[in-house]
Amino acid sequence: MITKRIIPCLDVKDGRVVKGVNFKGLSDVSSPVELGKYYSDCGADELVFYDITASSDGRRLFTDILREVSQNIFIPLTVGGGINTVDDFDRVLKCGADKVSVNSGAIKNPDLIYEAAQKYGNQCVVISVDVKRVDGVFRVFAKGGRENTGLEAISWIKRCVENGAGEVVVNSIDTDGVKQGFDIPLLREVCGAVNVPVIASGGAGCVDDFIKLFREIPDIDAGLAASIFHFGEVEIKDLKKTLFDNNITVRI
Repeated sequence: MITKRIIPCLDVKDGRVVKGVNFKGLSDVSSPVELGKYYSDCGADELVFYDITASSDGRRLFTDILREVSQNIFIPLTVGGGINTVDDFDRVLKCGADKVSVNSGAIKNPDLIYEAAQKYGNQCVVISVDVKRVDGVFRVFAKGGRENTGLEAISWIKRCVENGAGEVVVNSIDTDGVKQGFDIPLLREVCGAVNVPVIASGGAGCVDDFIKLFREIPDIDAGLAASIFHFGEVEIKDLKKTLFDNNITVRI
């Protein structure tokens, strides 16, 4: 079994980490710099930093905060929010990101993934997809979950991987912040459709949710969460020990 990664996510708005439910009702959590350093020190495998209103506000990502976060952590950093051009990739990478996550920018310009992969390599390009069920169909949403694009999610993800995305983050809007478990049916479909690493996001409420995720979908590469880590409901070192005790391979 591949080594499973545990990834905290910092959703950043106006320079602060926030968290909501179903992408709504955002509340203030902490400083991204302080929280990022904490996760780096306590055993997280990677860190994801999303400037969650950059696309909807029509602005570029806050690079000053990003630079400070990257200087205080010692784990891989994936960054997204307002990534619309190859120049945006360049700017974010120069601020310390290891990988760049694109969502709305790829929907507006599908060639962006191909162009970025050609310039920086597939391993640097992450497609992040916000998915919600609409009349029983998995649909892609843009602008922080505000806008239904009408795209069918599985075919869109396959297209992005074919264009050069080296990793997929699947954000289930239906389960986001609800803490009732990851969206297993959605994630199973994505893993069956692509042959690159897939990260599950949205719905983690307890340690058992991670055990279920990795047992039911052996091909999934990582579990990403925010609320349960931010509010101390689950400590990463305790989560990893429990996963290890349940014969799930993790980096201790």
